[in-house]
Amino acid sequence: MRIAVFGAGGVGGYFGGRLAQAGEEVTFIARGTHLHALQTQGLRVDSVRGDFVIQPAQATDDPRQVGIVDTVLVAVKTWQVPEVAEAIRPLVGPATCVVSLQNGVEAPEQLAAVLGAAPVVGGVCGLVSFIAAPGHIRHASAEPFIKFGELDNRPSARLEHLRQAFVRARVTVDIPSNIQTALWMKFLFITLCSGIGALARAPMGIWRSLPETRRMSEQAIHEVLAVAQARGIVLPADALHTTMALVDSVAPEATVSMQRDIMAGYPSELDAQIGAVVRLGQVTGVATPLHAFIYGSLLPLELRARGQVQFPG
Repeated sequence: MRIAVFGAGGVGGYFGGRLAQAGEEVTFIARGTHLHALQTQGLRVDSVRGDFVIQPAQATDDPRQVGIVDTVLVAVKTWQVPEVAEAIRPLVGPATCVVSLQNGVEAPEQLAAVLGAAPVVGGVCGLVSFIAAPGHIRHASAEPFIKFGELDNRPSARLEHLRQAFVRARVTVDIPSNIQTALWMKFLFITLCSGIGALARAPMGIWRSLPETRRMSEQAIHEVLAVAQARGIVLPADALHTTMALVDSVAPEATVSMQRDIMAGYPSELDAQIGAVVRLGQVTGVATPLHAFIYGSLLPLELRARGQVQFPG
């Protein structure tokens, strides 16, 4: 398959690297020093599932040089989706699938607003990985998985072909019967870990074990469940238990990307995760007081990271 990976960070670098390792024709869309390293040194992935190097790695900052592909994996940060959607257009042909792999639930709509609904596919993935240095991805923990589905949940040949490519790459892959359910189950988990983790400035093993922050975690889940129900999203009856069990299964030292970005002073997915719960709650008339508190508490740090406010001293 011809695959373009738009965003070669922890997610795109890992999954794109595995696909390239399995023999798929993969081109990374990247920029800056990371792009230069990919072009000159290849892609190095250090992984708990086995290290590997893709050399040479096909990489560019101009999608027009790539042309139409079978699949685009959109692996940029969620807040970057609106700005890159137009740049994806040269990669898209009549049969191309554009798979959004962002945290949150709004990216498919944002892509469809620019590209039309036909090419856009909902996607969910999970792993703990990040850019360790230009051209170098470190997969630190968690068994990587990816799920994707047509937004209307119909079977499609293009997604079956993509599933087979991931099988060849030895990545755990699934086409769920309802992609919206899968997106919102991931949303439950990631917003919880991002919000409580960033607010507490603590790894998962700490905040999940303290009674006070554990109660906050359960309240956060209840708020997202209420928003999902108001939007007509069907989630399992045991969604709260399943989410907390997943939290308890993660390595105690683990953190998530939004938390790490906020703690490091970088722009983060605050608006696309915590802000989305508040925003969607307002649209549906569902109160989300805990998420509103978390969002308001972290907003000054987010605005400083984006250069919109300056702290004195």
